[in-house]
Amino acid sequence: MLVEKLKIIDIGHSNYNLEQAISLLETTVSQSVFEGRIKAIKVITGHGSGRLRESVRAWCREQEGRFQAVIHGEDYSLFNKDAADMRADCELTSDRDFGRGNRAVTYIWLW
Repeated sequence: MLVEKLKIIDIGHSNYNLEQAISLLETTVSQSVFEGRIKAIKVITGHGSGRLRESVRAWCREQEGRFQAVIHGEDYSLFNKDAADMRADCELTSDRDFGRGNRAVTYIWLW
């Protein structure tokens, strides 16, 4: 049985307001840490105005020390040590955003 270690949440295409989106993110992170199965969360913010992406990344900065790393989609490549280590930790063999410089996603690597 394959155990998924990467959880994907799409808050960019869900019609949530900013407060609801960040609340869902917080709940997802807390639940994932509590359950202990999930090693990373892929947050899809969408392209849009960039306001949601910046809010998610600001929220992640405010959580300093809570995560092993926060990897911006534009840095999610073979050349980013955190990205490579997170992929190994999650046993990810494929992810369509790997190496594509996609600003519309942010990865949160949990402890």
